[in-house]
Formats: sequence, C-alpha cells, structure tokens
Amino acid sequence: MKLFRNIPNGIRLFRSVGIFNKHMKDIAAAREAGDNEKERELIAYWTALWVDRVIDIFDLTVNISGKENVPDNGPCVFISNHEGYGDIVVLFKALEGRQIGFIAKDALENVPYFGKWIKAIRGVFIKRGNTREALKSIQAGVDTLKDGFSLVIFPEGTRSRGPRMAEFKAGSFKLATKAKVPIVPITINGSYDLFETRSIITGGAVIDVVIHPAIDTASLDRHQIANITHEVDNTIRTTLTQLIEKREAAAKEKE
Repeated sequence: MKLFRNIPNGIRLFRSVGIFNKHMKDIAAAREAGDNEKERELIAYWTALWVDRVIDIFDLTVNISGKENVPDNGPCVFISNHEGYGDIVVLFKALEGRQIGFIAKDALENVPYFGKWIKAIRGVFIKRGNTREALKSIQAGVDTLKDGFSLVIFPEGTRSRGPRMAEFKAGSFKLATKAKVPIVPITINGSYDLFETRSIITGGAVIDVVIHPAIDTASLDRHQIANITHEVDNTIRTTLTQLIEKREAAAKEKE
C-alpha cells in the first residue's frame, strides 16, 4: 500500500530532475573543454534551481546556520550525518552557490535519471565490500578534489532513518587528508521526516542544518589526522543532540 501511495510524489520528484538533466550537455561540454571553472558554475546553478523546485513541491522548511563557515574558494570535503534521502536536498540548499558532488554507493549508478545526474555533478560511486574497488573509488575522489571539485560524504555509510547518529567510519576521511583539502562538518536534523518516518514521501518537513568551521587538513600532523574522525564525529554528534533536545522541548510546549 505504501508503495502505491509513493507513486504520485515519486513521479513529481523524478520529473523535477528534468530541470537539471536538460542542461547536462552544457556541463559535459565544459568538462570536454577542460573548463573546470565553467563546469563548477553550471553545476552550482542548475542544482540550485532543481533544489528550489523540490523544496517548493514538498513544502520543506530548511533552517540554515553557519553559512559563513564555508570557505569562499577551493574544493572541500563536506562531512555530514545521514538521516535520510532528504539530506541531498538539504545540503544543496545549505551550500547553494557551490558545486558539490556526492560519494554514493555503486547501486545508484544504474538508477534512471539519478545515476547520470550523480556523475554529471562530479559524484563518485563506491563499491562496498570490495577493498580493491573501494580504494580505486577513494583515489577517484582524491583526483576529483585535486581538480577543484567539492565532495560530500556520509561517514555513517547508510541512513540512520531518524535523529540518532551511528558511528563514523574512519576510512571516509581519507579523501580529505590525501587531497589535503579542508573538511567542513555539517549537522542535519529533521530530514528523515521527508520519507523515512513513515516510508512515504511526505511534505512539510522542517529541517535544521548547522555548518561548522572548516578544518584545514593540510596543516595537520599524523596524530591530528589519526584523531580527525573522533573530532568531527564529536562536533556533529554534540550539535545533533542539541538540535534534538531543542525540537523535543518545542514539541512539549505545544502539548
């Protein structure tokens, strides 16, 4: 029954990607010409239009704080907790004006519309359970960063489907430390209400996003690199707890 109830909104979501897909040829042309700056500009522009359409379709409220912490120039690795599918939309909105690609599981590569879209925005697919292929994917991500393109990674490895955060996987941080680019931690709360709460695509979700100060990995010594997973995990987890408590307190006041 839930599958059938998701069909109308699922169709609307797939159609919304058409806004971006119509212009993938322009992005591809910039890539073919080796014009990375133009490619980044086009990706940022068209993803911004797409995400505004999605926010309008599903009547989402995205509260963003800490935008001043996003570096003005150069590639970054944005590291976030992963509550649900809505995180993709949320991060595009929070980082509006910047190109971002996603580290995604390889199963998504063959999904109609979305597979090509992930590639077009400089996303990198990673094959789980295969160490050799995973290392190749990490290197592909490092090369992408060195070419000036930013990436988002969810170190939990999968959606938490709620407000509670799983442990971060240390290997996720190799992208930033190998490429020597800044890490920007991001905390998200409430995105699970878009789908995961009821397993139905639902409008009206209120989502909070906090962008934390960037960490310059190029200046870290070996000990600091070894501790980076704990540091970022603690930053995101502490803020998530605060956001959860704030939301719970507000709900009690309404009772």
